[in-house]
Amino acid sequence: MKLNIANPKTGAQKKVQIDDDQKLRAFFDKRISQEVEGDSLGDEFKGYIFKIKGGNDKQGFAMKQGVLVPDRVKLLMSRGTSGFRGHGRRDGERRRKACRGCVVSSDLAVLNLIMVKQGDNELPGLTDTECPRMRGPKRASKIRKLFNLTKDDDVRKYVNTYRRSFESKTSGKKHSKAPKIQRLVTPLCLQRKRHRASVKKARITKKKTESAEYQKLLAMRIKEQKERRSESLAKKRAQRSASQASKGDME
Repeated sequence: MKLNIANPKTGAQKKVQIDDDQKLRAFFDKRISQEVEGDSLGDEFKGYIFKIKGGNDKQGFAMKQGVLVPDRVKLLMSRGTSGFRGHGRRDGERRRKACRGCVVSSDLAVLNLIMVKQGDNELPGLTDTECPRMRGPKRASKIRKLFNLTKDDDVRKYVNTYRRSFESKTSGKKHSKAPKIQRLVTPLCLQRKRHRASVKKARITKKKTESAEYQKLLAMRIKEQKERRSESLAKKRAQRSASQASKGDME
């Protein structure tokens, strides 16, 4: 089995081939996101603690979190879930796809690990080298956290650390790219926010005034309708009484 070990602190990554199942026994029957001590792998891994992040079996099927079996199973998956590649033919479509459970077994070909705690010995290619990050964080709060900034500092000045320059293959012109800052609060953003709030407030005020005018007009129309009805009823009563009086005179 190959162990794909990553060190988040240095950004380095290394593959280790281990064929002895006795050394790998500590990883068997463990699930994704569980931590395992690396003492059983050898003396060079003494004191190390690794966290299981996933893996693939010999046929290339990846482990899936939440499937509590050590074997391969077939699940109904929808578009957007891990293990479902490509696009569905129609909305809401589900397909039955094969995936491996989140429990580690001897059928795995590659096991992905992350170093949680460093041991006594240095691992060549993993702890002694540092790989710089090619792309930095994009969110403003994470940039502040990375450079230990306050809210008063301008985040846009620190993005140029991760600016990459490259040359176009077709035209040969040189370009540069930097991360686009997300969730950055600027005076322009605050102005747009105030504008949206004022538009919303004006819309609510206009709606209230129009509603009040409509209710006033409706009450006036109802009053006029009642007056017309009462006038027509009075006229009918007068005609009825007049006709009755004329009949009495004739008799």
